[in-house]
Amino acid sequence: MSGLAKYLLENGCEVAGSDVCDSKYVQKVRDLGATVHIGHSADNVPDDCVVIASTAIRQDNPEMVRAKELGLPIYHRSDLLAEISREGKFFLGYSGTHGKTTTSGLASYVMEKAGLKPSYVVGGIIPELDTNAHCQDGKYFAAELDESDGTIVKYVPNIVVVNNLEADHLDFYKNGLQSILDTFETFISKMPEDGVVLVNYDCEASKGLHCHKTMTFGLSDGADYQAKNIEFGADFTKFDVYYKGEFLADLRIILRGTHNVYNALSVLASLHQAGVNLELVIPHFATFTGMGRRFQKVGTVNGAVIFDDYAHHPTEIKASLSSALSFKDKNVVAVFQPHRYTRLKNLWNEFLNAFDNVDKVIVTDVYAASEDAIEGINSDKFTKALSEKGINCEYIAGDMKTVAKTIFPALSQNDVVIGLGAGTITALGKELIALDKELSNVAN
Repeated sequence: MSGLAKYLLENGCEVAGSDVCDSKYVQKVRDLGATVHIGHSADNVPDDCVVIASTAIRQDNPEMVRAKELGLPIYHRSDLLAEISREGKFFLGYSGTHGKTTTSGLASYVMEKAGLKPSYVVGGIIPELDTNAHCQDGKYFAAELDESDGTIVKYVPNIVVVNNLEADHLDFYKNGLQSILDTFETFISKMPEDGVVLVNYDCEASKGLHCHKTMTFGLSDGADYQAKNIEFGADFTKFDVYYKGEFLADLRIILRGTHNVYNALSVLASLHQAGVNLELVIPHFATFTGMGRRFQKVGTVNGAVIFDDYAHHPTEIKASLSSALSFKDKNVVAVFQPHRYTRLKNLWNEFLNAFDNVDKVIVTDVYAASEDAIEGINSDKFTKALSEKGINCEYIAGDMKTVAKTIFPALSQNDVVIGLGAGTITALGKELIALDKELSNVAN
C-alpha cells in the first residue's frame, strides 16, 4: 500500500490514508506529501475521494463504512496496480508462492542501476534504493503480483515469472494447490499473444502451466535457462547461465542459498526475454544485497548477530535457515512468530518440520493479521509439539519488547539470531539493540 501511495504521489496525486501505528513506511509517504492518520476513524475519510483498500481491511472498518455512506468509489489495491500497469509501459510481473518480492526487487534494482529508468512497485524496500516504488519515464514497469487473495487474475503482463507454486493462503484457496493452479491458469490465459510465461522447471506444479509462449528456468537439464557450475563462496554465489544449451552469461551474486540462484536466474531470463541489454544489467547483480526483511542483518547485540526475515511459510523458513548453514561453529537461534491462525492450522505438520537446521527455536504469540483466534491452535501447543520432536524450543508470550528482554541476557558472540515472520517480529532486532544501548549507557 505504501508503494502504491508513493507512485501516486510521484504522479502529482493528492493522497491521504491511515494505519494502525506509525512506522518508517508511514513516514516515507508523509515525506512525499501524504496525509497519514494513525488509527482508523470515519473522520479520516474526505467526502470527495476514491478509496483504495487492501484485503486486510474488513468491511466493518469505520472508514469503509463511512465511504459506503458517502457513496464513494471503493477499489481493491490490485485494481490500482492493474490500472498503473496499463499506462503503456512494457510490463514485467513476478509471481509465485515464494520469491516474488526478491525477484521483482532485483529486476527493478539492476534496471535502475543500469540507467534504464524503470518504474516499479514491489512488496519490500530495496535497501540500496531505499524505496519500494518509483515512477520514471523508462520503457519498463516491474511489479510484484500477489496471489494470496486471487486478485492476480486482474493483471496482464507482457512477461511473467512464476517462481514456484505450492499450497498456501488456504483461508482463501479452499481446495489447496488445485485452487491456486486454477487461478494461475486463468491469469496466464489473459496474457497477450506475444506474452511470455517463465516457469520454474524444477517445480512440478508451476511447470504444468501453459501459455502461448511458455519458457522454463531451473537447475536441471531440459530447462530453457539453466544455471550450471554453481559455486557457493563465503560471501558470494556464482554460476553460469545457459540458454537453450548455449552459454549466455556468468552471474555473480552476494545472496546466500540455492533459492537465490533460482531468483537471480529467473530475473536474468525475464530481462533477456524483454530485450534488455544484458551487458548493462549483469554487473549490478553482484551489488544487490537483498530485499528488506529477506535475511537482512539488522545489527549486533552482545556479540550476537541479529537477522530479520519475512519468511512465514514452511518452505520459506527452510530456505532462510539453509542460508544460516554458512555460520559454522555458531549457535543458531530461530525466533518464530506464526503468521495467521489459519496458516498455522493448515500447515501445522509442515511447520513442525521446518526447523531442523537450528540449535534452538523460540516461538512467540501468533500474529493474527486481522483473523480471529482458532480454538486449539496457539503457540504454546505448537511449541510443545516441536519439543516432542526433540527440538530445543521455548515459548515466550507477550509483545516483542517482552520477547527481547527475555532472550537478551543469554546472547553472546557465539549466537546468530534469526527473526522469522511477517508480523511484528520485525521489531525484535530494534528492541534488542535498544536494550544493548541502554546497558551500555548504564555502564558508562
